[in-house]
Amino acid sequence: MQLKPLFIALTLALAPAAHATNLADVLRDAQAYDAQYAAARAARQAGQEKAVQGRAGLLPNVNLGGNVRYNSLESSLPGGDADYDSNGLSLTAAQPIYRKQNQVQYAQAKEQVKIADMQFRVAEQDLILRVAQAYFDVLESQDNIAFIDAQKSAITEQLAFAKRNFEVGTATITDTHEAQARFDLAVAQEIAELNSLNIRLRALEKLIGKPAGTLDTLVDPAQLKAGSGNIDDWAARAAEGNLQAEIQRIAKTIADQEVDRNRAGHHPTLDAVASYAINNGQNFGPQQVDTRVASVGVELNLPIYQGGLTSSRVREAVSNQEKARQEVEVATREAGLQARQAWLNVNSGVARVRALEQALVSTKAQLDSTKLGLEVGVRTNLDVLNAEQQVLSAQRDLAGARYASLLSGLSLKAAVGSLSPEDLAEIDQHLRPPAAVR
Repeated sequence: MQLKPLFIALTLALAPAAHATNLADVLRDAQAYDAQYAAARAARQAGQEKAVQGRAGLLPNVNLGGNVRYNSLESSLPGGDADYDSNGLSLTAAQPIYRKQNQVQYAQAKEQVKIADMQFRVAEQDLILRVAQAYFDVLESQDNIAFIDAQKSAITEQLAFAKRNFEVGTATITDTHEAQARFDLAVAQEIAELNSLNIRLRALEKLIGKPAGTLDTLVDPAQLKAGSGNIDDWAARAAEGNLQAEIQRIAKTIADQEVDRNRAGHHPTLDAVASYAINNGQNFGPQQVDTRVASVGVELNLPIYQGGLTSSRVREAVSNQEKARQEVEVATREAGLQARQAWLNVNSGVARVRALEQALVSTKAQLDSTKLGLEVGVRTNLDVLNAEQQVLSAQRDLAGARYASLLSGLSLKAAVGSLSPEDLAEIDQHLRPPAAVR
């Protein structure tokens, strides 16, 4: 009983703010605060620049140059020695007409933008799952504390009952000791669960950058649904829609294009060029001449031999192409496996929830019967305590199964690439402020 002030202190320390918070609220806060998500957003913005960089290889290249020089000339011509200053200014421009490598590189850049977008969607799905996990972890700890508190109240009644019976001589001291032991064990469990709640609240706070407030709780009973369709349909959907698999397919496209880009190293290049140059102070014997030169034309370059470099790069790209093909296969198979596992978890989770709901009804009925048996003398105080423990275990298991089933449903949608913030909003329909649930 000396530990009661500690419980009060811990409860006050953990007491959240007065406003209620649901999953959608937590997700919005996490999107604004979570560093991992912010890094993914920045990576996406950086990835958008790949298209601009790739397109640059198809656009004109214009350069402006200038120089100022001091010159010292020694010549065998009479009067040929001279010290003089010169300066120049030049403007050059080149427009690619045919550069196969640049064209392929631009196509690759557009695929890289797709990967950046897809990776951001992966980060968004990961944030949704992390928010849901942290949210339900807190609710589970709060439920466990409530169950333990209810158990303590019941044990307190049994302890008082055992003491009265001992005083009038209808029970032994053993019943009192057993009830006291159960109460002390419940106190120890409560301390552990309060610590767990504190840790889980800090984990949620790490996602949103502030105290979570009072969380909406799951309506009892929750309307859980089994996964629709069959497991093979979901695996097929994952093979097509899984984001990681899609990223690998895009990477395979880039690898295909890389083979073409390196083979284009054997192709000629053709550019339209233009230039205008001003040179002042050029020395021609005893005279200094200023010149203006303008030119326009085309330049053709035909690579003949580069020491085997281009052919080696082609072979390297072909090997990387096969590597990318195998990685697509790995990602596709993994997506199918994830979908199958999530589908099984959803359906078994719903079935487990229904079984535990029935088990809770049965254990409560058993507890009522045991209490009645104690009153008529056919059951002992220990039997009542055991029955109460079974009710507590059933309540804890049921609450945990409900949260696990909801998380499995989100994981299933993530496996097929369809998880979105709207899925959390749908779960919010089954959440209510704690006062409303009571």
